[in-house]
Amino acid sequence: MSFPWAKEYKPQAPLMQWLDEKLPLPRLVYNAIGAGYPVPRNLNYFWNFGVLAGFCLVLQIVTGVVLAMHYAGNALVAFDSTEHIMRDVNWGWMMRYAHANGASAFFVVVYLHIFRGFYYGSYKAPREMIWLIGVTIFLLMMATAFMGYVLPWGQMSYWGAQVITGLFGAIPLVGEPIQHWLLGGFAPDNAALNRFFSLHFLLPFVIAGVVILHIWALHIPGSSNPTGVEVKTESDTVPFHPYYTAKDGFGLGVFLLIYCAMLFFAPNYLGHPDNYIPANPMQTPAHIVPEWYFWPFYAILRAFTQDFLFFPAKLMGVLAMFSAILVWFFLPWLDKSPVRSANYRPLYKKFFWFGLIPSMLVLFYCGGAPAAEPYVMLSQLAALYYFAHFLIIVPIVSSIERPDPLPFSITDSVLGNDTAKA
Repeated sequence: MSFPWAKEYKPQAPLMQWLDEKLPLPRLVYNAIGAGYPVPRNLNYFWNFGVLAGFCLVLQIVTGVVLAMHYAGNALVAFDSTEHIMRDVNWGWMMRYAHANGASAFFVVVYLHIFRGFYYGSYKAPREMIWLIGVTIFLLMMATAFMGYVLPWGQMSYWGAQVITGLFGAIPLVGEPIQHWLLGGFAPDNAALNRFFSLHFLLPFVIAGVVILHIWALHIPGSSNPTGVEVKTESDTVPFHPYYTAKDGFGLGVFLLIYCAMLFFAPNYLGHPDNYIPANPMQTPAHIVPEWYFWPFYAILRAFTQDFLFFPAKLMGVLAMFSAILVWFFLPWLDKSPVRSANYRPLYKKFFWFGLIPSMLVLFYCGGAPAAEPYVMLSQLAALYYFAHFLIIVPIVSSIERPDPLPFSITDSVLGNDTAKA
C-alpha cells in the first residue's frame, strides 16, 4: 500500500545507511510493520488473529524442529521414541505438549481469522488474491496437521491414516493406485510413516513461504477494516507502530495466558486417550475420530449414507468434504454485494449469525460424535445449510439486499459523524 503521507525510512547512522544501500532489510521491516505502513485507524481486536497465526506458525516450527531431533520415523520404534521424548528428554514433555496444543491453538486462531473474513467481507475486491492465498494456507495446514497426527503411531494415529488415505480409494479408476502411492504399500506401515514424517517436517516451511506471499499481497491494497470503507485521507490511518504493535502485543499476552493454561493444566484435554496405546493393525478402535479441527469436514463426509444413481455414498462424501473448503475459493465472485462489512448488511448478518454459525457448530459437534442417529441426521441438515449458504443464500442476498448507509469515511465512523455516503 502506497500513500503519499507514509513516512519514509531515512537512516541516520553511517552503518545503517550502508546497510540500507547494500541490503535494505531494515527498510523492509519499517515498511511492513513500522511507521512506514499506515493502516486504518478503526481496526478492532478481530484484526489481531493474523499476528497470532504468525506466532503460532513460528511456535510450531521451533518446537517441531526440536522434536524431530529425538523422533525416529520407523514404525517399529516411533511410539517408543515419542515416549522417550516425554519421559527421558529434558523438557521433552513440554516440547511435545507445546507442539500438540500449538496445533490446536493455530487452528482456533485461523478459524476465527477466516470467519472474521466472512463477516467483514475481507474476500471482496481488491483483496481477492489475499483471500485465495489464505485459503491455500488453510489447506496446507490441514495436510500438515493430518500427517503430524500420524507420527506418534498410536491407535488413533494408525487408524486415522487408514481411514483418511482410504478416502482416495473412493475415486473411480485411479483411487486405489493413488492410495497405494500415498502409503507406499497396501496399509499404513514404515513407508507411510517415513513419507508423512518427511512431509510434516517440510510443509511448515512451505506454509511460511506462502504466508510471506499472503502478507505481500496484503500490503498492495492495504488492510480492510470493520466498515469496509476504503482509506481516503491521512486522518483515516495511523502508523502500524506503535499503535497496532501495542494492540497486537496485548492480544498476544491474552492468547499466551489461555495457551499456557491449556499447556500446563490440561495438555491432553483436546487429545484422544487411545493414542497412548501403540498402533495395532489387528484391533480397530470402537470409535475412530480425527482431531477436533477436522470434525466439521468429517461430519460432512459421514453425512452421505446412501448411494445415488451411479455415485457411491463414499465418493459423494469425499467430494462434499473437499468442496466444503474449495467453495471458499469462489466466494469473492459468489458475493456480488458492493458493501463489504456485514455491519451494514442487515439481511446477510442474520444469515451469518443464525445460519452459518449454528450450522458450523453442529458440524463440529457431530464430527466428534459416533456415526449414529441423531448425529448423522443433524450432520446432513447442517451440511445442507452450509452449502446452501455459500451457493444459494449469499448470491441471492447480495442481489436483493438493501444495505444500510455507509459512513463517508473511516474517520467519520470513528468520531461518530456518520454522514451517509452519496
